[in-house]
Amino acid sequence: MAWVWLGVFAVSVIIEAATQGLTTVWCAVSALLMIVISLTEIPVGWQILIFCLITIALFITTRPVLLRKMNSAKTKTNVNSVLGQEVIVTKAVSKFEKGEAKSTNGVIWAISSKSGEDIPCDAVCIVREVEGNTLYVERKGE
Repeated sequence: MAWVWLGVFAVSVIIEAATQGLTTVWCAVSALLMIVISLTEIPVGWQILIFCLITIALFITTRPVLLRKMNSAKTKTNVNSVLGQEVIVTKAVSKFEKGEAKSTNGVIWAISSKSGEDIPCDAVCIVREVEGNTLYVERKGE
């Protein structure tokens, strides 16, 4: 029966490598454990039950943790990386005219006041919203 569990392990690893969706990795781990367990005199029916229980237990306990770890590793890029950042106003903003600001990575953005107020040059602001290529900012501390 150890050869059957080795086959289940191989098929599970191939499927997981092809999909990379955390779908069959638990079957592979369970199959490895079952190779050792199958060397005992446990009947096949019990082996299948143990395999299913181990797979379900691993799925329930480890999948949420692994998904959280995988999703937290994503880095915000482009416009999404600017939201919530501090910027320094390099061209003053008035009610009827957009200004400019420099973000922490040195990029100059067109900015407008979220509240409609005037913002002087050299003020530090927080990016609250992005629309097209315009950042809508609020003065820091408001």
